[in-house]
Amino acid sequence: MSGTYHQAGNGPRTTMENPMSDHDAEAIAASLPVRDGDEPWTTDEVREIIDVLESDVERMGVALDKAENDLADLMKQGNDGAGMDTIDVGSSQFERDQEISVTRNARAVYDQSKLALEALDEGTWGTCESCGKPIGKARLQAFPRATMCVKCKQREERR
Repeated sequence: MSGTYHQAGNGPRTTMENPMSDHDAEAIAASLPVRDGDEPWTTDEVREIIDVLESDVERMGVALDKAENDLADLMKQGNDGAGMDTIDVGSSQFERDQEISVTRNARAVYDQSKLALEALDEGTWGTCESCGKPIGKARLQAFPRATMCVKCKQREERR
């Protein structure tokens, strides 16, 4: 993927200059695993997945920068509660907790999307990391960051 990476607070984490420049959708489509009963991947379907993932990386990079900056601002306010009543202290703590949650979620989507793009390029995307079987086209089209088939994911969530 072509892009420029920045640290938080210095503008967007990623700027896309040519989103398809590093992804050969035709070659990727031909190499993707196909589950029994699924149609093989088309170049257009792979391009759509790449577009979604690259859009997620860009969008979440911007959201992550904002969330990290907002969190840094809240942390600068301090948390000792000096001069604040109990309600203000609780409200400040709640705001910090919310920003931490937003930052973690943005980081997770950003990282998962980047990993999915890398897996596409490496030829491992679409293969369940648990059982090694194809994940399934419908699941990947609905959630292109999936790394497990439905069966393995359900088993993991029951634990």
